[in-house]
Amino acid sequence: MSRAMQCQGCLPWRRWARLPWCLPGTRGTRSVSVCAAAVPAGGAGRSFLRRILGTSSISLPRGCVRYQGDSQENSAQPSSSHHAQSQLRKVAFSGAIKKHQKSLSAWFSHQPNEERQFGPSFSLDAVHVDPVIRESSLEEILKPSPGLTIQNQLQQPSRKVISLHSLFDVDACGRQVKNVVLYGTVGTGKSTLIKKMVVDWCHGRLPRFQLVIPFSCEDLSHSHAHVSLRRLVTKKYQHLRDVVPVLEASNLSVLFILNGLERLNLDFRLAGTELCCDPNEPVPPSAIVVNLLRKYLLPEASIIVTTRPSAVRRIPGKYVGRYAEICGFSDTNLQKLYFQMRLSQPGCSGEESQERRSAEQENLVEMLSRNLERHNQITAACFLPSYCWLVCTTLHFLYFTRTVPPSQTLTGIYTSFLRLNFSGEVLDSSDPTHISMMKYVAKTVGKLAYEGVMSRKTCFSEEDLRQCFEVEMKTESELNLLEVFRSDVFRFFLSPCVQPGKEHTFVFTIPAMQEYLAALYVVLGEKKTLVQRVGKELSEVLGKVSEDVAVVVNIISKVLPLRFLPVLFNLLKIFPRYFSRVGGKDRDTIAHTMAEELFKEEDYYNDDVLDQINSSILGVEGPMRHPDEAPDDEVFELFPIFMGGILSRRNRAILEQLGCSIKNLAAFEIAKAMKKTVIRKGRRGLPPSELMDYLFFLHEFQNERFTAEAVLSLRAVNLSSVKMTPLKCSVLASVMSTTSHEVEELNLTSCNLDSGSLRTLFPVLLRCKALHLQLNSLGSDACKEIRDLLLHDKCAVSSLRLANNPVGEQGARFLAEALAGNRSLTQLSLLHTSLGDPGAEAIAEHLAHNQHLQELNLGYNSLTDAAALRVVEVAKRHETLDKVHLYFNDISEDGKRALDSLRMDRDGVRALVFLTAGTDVSDYWSHILNVVQRNLPFWDRERVRQHLALLLQDLESSRSQTANPWRKAKFLRVESEVKKMLGELQDGSL
Repeated sequence: MSRAMQCQGCLPWRRWARLPWCLPGTRGTRSVSVCAAAVPAGGAGRSFLRRILGTSSISLPRGCVRYQGDSQENSAQPSSSHHAQSQLRKVAFSGAIKKHQKSLSAWFSHQPNEERQFGPSFSLDAVHVDPVIRESSLEEILKPSPGLTIQNQLQQPSRKVISLHSLFDVDACGRQVKNVVLYGTVGTGKSTLIKKMVVDWCHGRLPRFQLVIPFSCEDLSHSHAHVSLRRLVTKKYQHLRDVVPVLEASNLSVLFILNGLERLNLDFRLAGTELCCDPNEPVPPSAIVVNLLRKYLLPEASIIVTTRPSAVRRIPGKYVGRYAEICGFSDTNLQKLYFQMRLSQPGCSGEESQERRSAEQENLVEMLSRNLERHNQITAACFLPSYCWLVCTTLHFLYFTRTVPPSQTLTGIYTSFLRLNFSGEVLDSSDPTHISMMKYVAKTVGKLAYEGVMSRKTCFSEEDLRQCFEVEMKTESELNLLEVFRSDVFRFFLSPCVQPGKEHTFVFTIPAMQEYLAALYVVLGEKKTLVQRVGKELSEVLGKVSEDVAVVVNIISKVLPLRFLPVLFNLLKIFPRYFSRVGGKDRDTIAHTMAEELFKEEDYYNDDVLDQINSSILGVEGPMRHPDEAPDDEVFELFPIFMGGILSRRNRAILEQLGCSIKNLAAFEIAKAMKKTVIRKGRRGLPPSELMDYLFFLHEFQNERFTAEAVLSLRAVNLSSVKMTPLKCSVLASVMSTTSHEVEELNLTSCNLDSGSLRTLFPVLLRCKALHLQLNSLGSDACKEIRDLLLHDKCAVSSLRLANNPVGEQGARFLAEALAGNRSLTQLSLLHTSLGDPGAEAIAEHLAHNQHLQELNLGYNSLTDAAALRVVEVAKRHETLDKVHLYFNDISEDGKRALDSLRMDRDGVRALVFLTAGTDVSDYWSHILNVVQRNLPFWDRERVRQHLALLLQDLESSRSQTANPWRKAKFLRVESEVKKMLGELQDGSL
């Protein structure tokens, strides 16, 4: 008996043991199965066992007993008791697993901050497209990879495609697969796929497994203490504390997920990792992983491992049942599906009308699809799901940003994108340097990117790659790191070029990434000469040595009369101080590079950078360029903008997490040096698109004090013909809000403004003296915003030009209300705004209440005699109004004479109707013709021709009525100008 009980402790963990015992008072042998799985608590359990065994002399540990005997009556009660306990155990397991599912679902459904901009409707369940998974083998992994061409990248028909839920199906030999290695390069979607797999199981869409236990290998790599499997599981998932003790005996179908195996250094040799089959035995976490894969620990459990290609060989092939490679979106239809699902989310486009939002989203998806069908470079980029995310995030930033939070910048999007893919990633965990992957990329790929920017090229040959990656390789460790980079990271940043004739060259997968990495390379200070590098290292060594020497010298000098020692010590300090000054010059170099690249004169008349990014994603509509046609010069205007954006506090904090440290002092010194270069060059007049780039640079820099000083120097802001999207309006408002100074002039002519744009720019418009809003399709809704602007008590607008906008009658009524209450406006131009007589009457009605207006332009508004006379009558009584423009209206000869008589009744009121003034030429004839010439592209040419003919007829009539030869000469001169304009108009040359 006692021997049997002693043997119970030697049995495998939680397994049933059949122990033959002879019980007193029985004829035959009865067997008792002892299990520690379902344990009655305390003394009640022990008395229960005594009652079954019929004796009090047996002492058993806490456990349950299954009693079997010869007679049916003796076995009935224990069997029913065991059945009840089994049912209770199943109920308890079910409840614990449901809690575990709920907890996992909440955790794995949680999206990072970068996803919140897509609105509350976005979730992993709502927007997910499974990447292509192809079955592989160890032989394919070990053999040299084929040439990296776009065909090999997008088309791999020879390999079998397998779904995520079929990974554990039987293999080709009919054997059940237990261990699966799922590998893929950076950005192919390994982590997202695992998250989706866990969420599917939580929602009952993965019925093959009753329990899923995910582990992060990065988390395990940071734990150096010995721990048992049981403790490890319950530590991570407390709801499983009642399930884990019976995990092996409960026949549960269990799946362990080991994500990111490259973070662990596994040793499958017996000398390196001992065998362990006891889940209660504390061992290193890596030993738990090794024994799980060996199937020595929980042999019935299934395991899926995700890793990068370089770490696949760390697991011996005999322990792997299936290899599968994540190939990303190798089918362009998957790319289109992803874009359609992501960009069509209800909360994606902010607070807009449903109809307008849907139309804009559909247009974006359509343009993106057409660009993908052209097999453009973006098709190669979106082979990686992570780049599809970047494309969608950038489009969301460009199109659906109505207000820009201080932290939302284009540089921030790219920095966050890199954080999502490289946060905490070490290039090779087996390398003693443990260099972060992003730091390695900045030093190597950043160098390639910078040299490309400086030489104005985007395509790189294999020789270019060798020069950047292999020239400085001197040790075995450096070569090993390069090999890992090639297999795991290379395709994330560089892809084969798709342009005809350049198939054997490489380009950056996303063009803007070249400029970002070049900027990071410069700002990190990697662009150093050999003297600077040696000097920095020597300075650091001497600086550390001098601190120790200082202590020793101070002690010795107090005991011994060695007064010369402090002198030597001070000499040691000279070099670090000298080098700190040289380092300061390096900051000046960075600032100088930024200014030179930001204000390149050859880039002055390009599109602004935001339009360039939009074109790179959506393509350029129109005929495609012929292969033999000379390409345009490469433009790198984002490079200096990214340099400024990287220096912002938020981006420096994220880069710190990636192992790319930019100290506060360095950022401060660079900003200080920039004041001497960037602000000084920004003061000179810049073309509109270049000025928009400058404003965008200030927004990306996120330095309020620096921005305020730069904006103070901008007394006039000319952004005419820049397509002012909601994002650009937000950037302009954000940058200009850093100061409260008055702006002399803001020119927003032909900028595609609407009422929403005016609302965004409202604080800026208040401070502008001269405001140009011509050619913007501003209707009555926009005029309502302008009315509120002019009635504001802080409005500084003195000159407002609204020419060539469809203001209409209702818009005129809003503007008339504004005129009645405004105290700052002196000039108002409503030239060609479709006012008609009702609009002019509304303005005349409220004009009497205005006391400051000096000039009013109502030309080309189809006004008849009555409306024109009404306006001039009011102007006659106005205290300050002395000039009214009424040319190109439907005013008859009688109306002209009546207007002349009204004008003559009060000196100082000038009604500009025709090119003549009685029997003389009007003093404003050249002004009227210049207005016609400037606006001809936007006016009805036939109507202009008719009006010019009437003006010519009026000139000839007036010339015939005067006998003064000097006046006749003036008439002839003006007539020749009108005839010349009519001739050019008919020929189409004007």
